[in-house]
Amino acid sequence: MFAQIHGDAIARLDKRCAWRCYQRGEPIVDYLDETDDVHFVVSGQARASVYSLSGKMVTFCDVSPGEMFGEYAAIDGGPRSVGVEAISNCVVASLPAPTFREILQSEPAVTQALFQHLVGKVRELTTRVYEFSVLAVNNRIQAEILRLARRAPCDEARVRIELPPTHGEIASRTSTHREAVTRELNRLARLGVIKREGKALIVEDILRLETMVHKATGE
Repeated sequence: MFAQIHGDAIARLDKRCAWRCYQRGEPIVDYLDETDDVHFVVSGQARASVYSLSGKMVTFCDVSPGEMFGEYAAIDGGPRSVGVEAISNCVVASLPAPTFREILQSEPAVTQALFQHLVGKVRELTTRVYEFSVLAVNNRIQAEILRLARRAPCDEARVRIELPPTHGEIASRTSTHREAVTRELNRLARLGVIKREGKALIVEDILRLETMVHKATGE
């Protein structure tokens, strides 16, 4: 968001932020909370999700270092659209909404970056609605693993996902159940596409995974 503004402005922003450490599993913002700060993950990783009245979790995305969340409430003044919790120990910088809006008015580069960020979110949601509507369960799971892989460091065709979602969390992202996720991940492992390495998930052949998703989506 702030890559194009000069160092003095960044220093002023640093002073306007509240900096806090969160432990793994600790909530950062709650679903439907009335707060409106914008939060920036400095280190660690957080996860955005919503729980239904029956307790079912719907996971939307992970938030990695350098990414932000909470901008919707800062823009429209509405309640939080998701809850966000730390999935590892995190350092988060929180910027008051009025300060965030001041920056948008005074720094065109930041405004342009926000436009691109929001359009990217819309495109991602459009893709997910399409997948839910037309893809079989196994293909939705493949597409989700591919999304995770594209966000992780890549060593040629091999990708290491350090903090992969659990099978239940993948199921909540792909509108299926945990058993279906387990079956598909086991099948991909037998094919040599993925493997477990400690807590990490290794995509051994991302090109093959991309081909699987391409055949299902036509994209």
